[in-house]
Amino acid sequence: MRVAAVIVAAGRGERAGQSVEGPKQYRKIGGEAVLAHTLRAFLDCPLIDHVVVVIHKEDEALFVQAAEGCLSSVISVTGGPTRQESTRLGLLALKEIAPDHVLIHDGVRPFISADLLERVIFNLTPHIGVLPVLAVSDTLKAAGHDAMVSATVPRAGLYAAQTPQAFPFVPILAAHDAAFAAGRSDFTDDSAIAEWHGLPVRIVEGSADNTKLTWAKDIDMADDRLSQKLSAYPDVRTGNGYDVHAFEPGKGVMLAGVFIEHDCKLAGHSDADVALHALTDALLATRGAGDIGTHFPPSDPQWKGAASHIFVEHAVKIVKEAGGRIANADITLICEAPRVGPHREAMTAALSKMLGISPDRISIKATTNEKLGFIGRKEGIAAIATASVIYPGGLPE
Repeated sequence: MRVAAVIVAAGRGERAGQSVEGPKQYRKIGGEAVLAHTLRAFLDCPLIDHVVVVIHKEDEALFVQAAEGCLSSVISVTGGPTRQESTRLGLLALKEIAPDHVLIHDGVRPFISADLLERVIFNLTPHIGVLPVLAVSDTLKAAGHDAMVSATVPRAGLYAAQTPQAFPFVPILAAHDAAFAAGRSDFTDDSAIAEWHGLPVRIVEGSADNTKLTWAKDIDMADDRLSQKLSAYPDVRTGNGYDVHAFEPGKGVMLAGVFIEHDCKLAGHSDADVALHALTDALLATRGAGDIGTHFPPSDPQWKGAASHIFVEHAVKIVKEAGGRIANADITLICEAPRVGPHREAMTAALSKMLGISPDRISIKATTNEKLGFIGRKEGIAAIATASVIYPGGLPE
């Protein structure tokens, strides 16, 4: 069974008020856009094969920022003037993929849980849709235009609908197409369209946490909720890096930003500073941002002979743009020669400047390879680096 999801995020969110961050799906909660939280829930679900996000034509830049790191995993399409039309356009984007089933979800329901996604998917059949609901607990009243109560409505059998609403793909696309052809744009959700078109819908238990963020106060409460959960655990990330370069004839080596006279130099496209290359990889690892070759490919002639502090400073910029604070850096150099000890203080000073941290947060160690292997034969130098970075927000429970 192939399952896809359509996340509808093309609205303007007028009821949430104006914000410099943009419409409500791009407002920050817990340090990230609302839509980023929603996307992560669907992309992390192993039962979902494809994700389509429907966005407003003016929101492409906001979407790219919100979906940083997962753009290659989603299909984005431009929505229409109504939620109903945006959903239809999202479904059409899946027509060639032709999944068996599709989940349709509001982009501003960021607290969708893995349990609810599984419950909805496991209740799907080839001919019946699934609607997560909560039983109405409040007493319901009917009132006339004069604002006078006219009746108490029995709440037995009444439910509040949530998303994701799930359906067999072909029938729900046919229902949307039929509504479009009939000029109907007054349906309040996809289940209503399914009912109108004769597609049965089964209810399953929803989740009280799966709230829709409608008003500004909803976004503030969501931010408080996430901030409280995130602050419970510090988000400390550790990255490792390893690099090795061979010796070639020369007059000295660059190590940790310091030139050391030697009867050889290290071979490489840049200045071959093995310590800084390993450190760059360690820093990038804390952001899941690839490695040094991703950002500075050796096939690019502009990096020939480049000073490796450029690479470290680029990685530091990536860390700081995400709000990260470098806690410490630890580098181990593995070589028979040259001696590192006499240059450790200068190396520490160079690294302190590159990383923007105090010297007591930097460790530079050296060891030999006990004359074993290519290092023992004095054919090159290896380096191992570890970096710890503290990012804002912390980890969820």
